[in-house]
Amino acid sequence: MMPGGHDLLTGKVVVVTAAAGTGIGAAIAERCLAEGARVVLSDRHERRLAEAHERLTKTYAQMVWTLPCDVTDDGAVRTLVSGAAGRFGRLDVMINNAGLGGARAVSEMTDDEWAQVVDVTLTGTFRCTRAALRQMIAQGGGGTVINNASVLGWRAQAGQAHYAAAKAGVMAFTRCAALDVAAHGIRVNAVAPSLATHPFLSKVMSEPELAGLAAREAFGRAAQPWEVATVVAFLASDYASYLTGEVISVSSQHP
Repeated sequence: MMPGGHDLLTGKVVVVTAAAGTGIGAAIAERCLAEGARVVLSDRHERRLAEAHERLTKTYAQMVWTLPCDVTDDGAVRTLVSGAAGRFGRLDVMINNAGLGGARAVSEMTDDEWAQVVDVTLTGTFRCTRAALRQMIAQGGGGTVINNASVLGWRAQAGQAHYAAAKAGVMAFTRCAALDVAAHGIRVNAVAPSLATHPFLSKVMSEPELAGLAAREAFGRAAQPWEVATVVAFLASDYASYLTGEVISVSSQHP
């Protein structure tokens, strides 16, 4: 069960991409709200985004706002960031959760399959980070960006070359972006979950494969999305004031 909030993000304005549905993004949005933040939820799935807004406003009322965004569209990304700042007066935390996976052996992978995963997962993270950093610098500096990477950026898994390459790119991008904006007092970090419970996984992996991956975890199970979200909330908070350019593994699996 997700622990209660401790006002870690009170007064902060947070944007979360791919925040509709029941996965990590939705859990991050709810965690940030529980910690006192005003949260802008974004997703390309407008119906699910509207459902998330309706559910969360029952508890958090005016603390929640939604704006559809496809992270492969730079104009939409810039509108998301400017819209969040216009709605709540500023942007303090950008959480880049949008990503696209799939399972395909390299020998069978098409150019389009490779490009689509990289465009959403890596280039989308770049677009959102760039827009957020420009806003934060214009505000006078300060703020934080948190990217959702994956342990597959470090570990090999068959059928995941495009996704793993994109997530490894997110890790390297995070480290370099952190140095670019350190002088502005802006922090850039990432989390790297291993296996987290999500309905999407059953669409791209078989139940035996998922069971095998869960068995490799020290706790013998996948993480719950909220267990990833609590680490993200820590990175977004002032408790992580000296962390930048870091990739935090959210995993119980060890080589």
